[in-house]
Amino acid sequence: MPNTVNSAITDSVTQANTLVVGEAPATAMGNLMMATSQAIATAGQNLTFGQQQADVVWQAATVQGVNALLNTGEAVTGKVSGQIISRG
Repeated sequence: MPNTVNSAITDSVTQANTLVVGEAPATAMGNLMMATSQAIATAGQNLTFGQQQADVVWQAATVQGVNALLNTGEAVTGKVSGQIISRG
C-alpha cells in the first residue's frame, strides 16, 4: 500500500478545511446577532404588554375614583334633600 496521497485530494481537503475555518467567525457573529436581536425583540414585546396592562389598571382606577365621587355627591344631595323635605 503506497504512503503517498494524490495531490488533488490533499488540495481538496485543504480547501474544504480553509473554507470551514474561514466561515466560522462570520457564522459565529451571525448567530450572536440573531440571538441578540431576538432577545431585544422579546424585551420590547414584554414592555409593550406591560404598558398595556398598566393602562387597563389605570383606567379601572380612574373609573372607580369617578364612581366614588359621583356616589358621594348623590349621598350628600340625598341627605340635604331629606332635610329640606323634613322641614317642609
